[in-house]
Amino acid sequence: QVQLVESGGGLVQSGGSLRLSCAASGIIFRVSHMGWYRQAPGKQRELVAQITSGGFTNYADSVKGRFTISRDNAKNTVYLQMNNLKPEDTAVYYCNARAGLISTWGQGTQVTVSS
Repeated sequence: QVQLVESGGGLVQSGGSLRLSCAASGIIFRVSHMGWYRQAPGKQRELVAQITSGGFTNYADSVKGRFTISRDNAKNTVYLQMNNLKPEDTAVYYCNARAGLISTWGQGTQVTVSS
């Protein structure tokens, strides 16, 4: 059974930092493309950052220079380091794993940035 478990969310002041983690099980992690998405109230879910199985990364324009995605294949974990957080980063953050045609989502973790 494929499972993704996110952690690391919370409440932080504007300008602060958080690191999200997503631990994967039941998949061949090293060949999976991993991503972080977010969904704010009343808005559609949007891509934040992606990292391919080969380590190539892609970021939304709104987070470039502030967020960094990374992966540890030995720990089957993907991370999202978020620096200089802004109130507009407030959302539920979801981890996604994609391998071939199979896409799996985590349950989400809340990030709230106060002004």
